[in-house]
Amino acid sequence: MADDNQNPVFNIQRMYLKDLSLEQPNSPQILLEQAQPQVDIQLGLGAEGIADGIFEVTVTATVTTKVGDKTLFLVEAKQAGIFELRNIPQDQISPILGIACPSMIYPYLRAIVSDICTRAGFPPVMLAEVNFQAMFEAQQAQQAGQGGGNGSGIILPN
Repeated sequence: MADDNQNPVFNIQRMYLKDLSLEQPNSPQILLEQAQPQVDIQLGLGAEGIADGIFEVTVTATVTTKVGDKTLFLVEAKQAGIFELRNIPQDQISPILGIACPSMIYPYLRAIVSDICTRAGFPPVMLAEVNFQAMFEAQQAQQAGQGGGNGSGIILPN
């Protein structure tokens, strides 16, 4: 039972906060405004091979709140995970990296965004639940329509 074990392996090596930014460019004057802010939330996914069978997957949330045309606050948080995938069929790697891994990372990101907003003196911003499978399938369809690459959106190691 040495290295010839061909059982599929999927392990979480580490979860970590890769990047966090908070900006309040118009404070303190804008804090006196009584208008309801507009909130814009953008999510991004990334995955890349960092070693043989080892991948880093990231989920990024960018939350921009404005009062009129002035930014009240901007939060950008990137939560990452390192995952080991071995003996998994090639056609299953992209869905794992694009659906399963972000689904594990996202709850940590939601908590971080809520916490940083609260610590900045604002009501917490609660990121909505995300269907990563639907997001992945939409990305696949978009890439297929553009005739791009292998359609995975994932950078695999050489």
